[in-house]
Amino acid sequence: MITMVMVGKIRRMYFRERLSISEIVRRTSRSRNTVKKWLCEPPGREPKYQRVEQRNKLAPFEAQLDQALEVDKLRRKRERRTALQLLVELRAAGYSGGYSQLTAWLRKRRQAAGAAVSTAAFVPLKFGLGEAFQFDWSDEQLLIGGLMRRVQLSHLKLCASRAFFLEEFGTCGRMGCNEFVFRRQDECGLHMDGNKC
Repeated sequence: MITMVMVGKIRRMYFRERLSISEIVRRTSRSRNTVKKWLCEPPGREPKYQRVEQRNKLAPFEAQLDQALEVDKLRRKRERRTALQLLVELRAAGYSGGYSQLTAWLRKRRQAAGAAVSTAAFVPLKFGLGEAFQFDWSDEQLLIGGLMRRVQLSHLKLCASRAFFLEEFGTCGRMGCNEFVFRRQDECGLHMDGNKC
């Protein structure tokens, strides 16, 4: 793109210094047509880049692609057509453009579709009584009756009251402690059965 400084330089060389167009072309490294154009323009006109509007080769096939994408939405993910498969179909319909033009179009469509879907989610940080709890299993080593025993524990933590309960399940063998329940109180002092300590 030519700047106003260069246009001024070209006009000065031609009108003041009386240089020929060939000499101006040699000194400025601009094409002959560019030099002639700016010598014919009225002084003070600023150069502006004007992009020539080109019709996209994919434009006539956008309706067909939209229909293909709508059909693919109803299919399982593994059965949907890839960009390469869509390109083969478009080439059969007369498309003469390239693969990268198609993938750029598909990327824009997916971004527009993703922006249309609301991704806002709300996760509460406080829970009412009985609304939520956390549960997990673990294997632990405990000292029971002077012996180290491997026990399987279930962990339960209530989200509202933060009450914490442990229960052991059937690993004590001969000691007969299959129903042994470990309970730990927290600030609220509630047991699993709901009674206060």
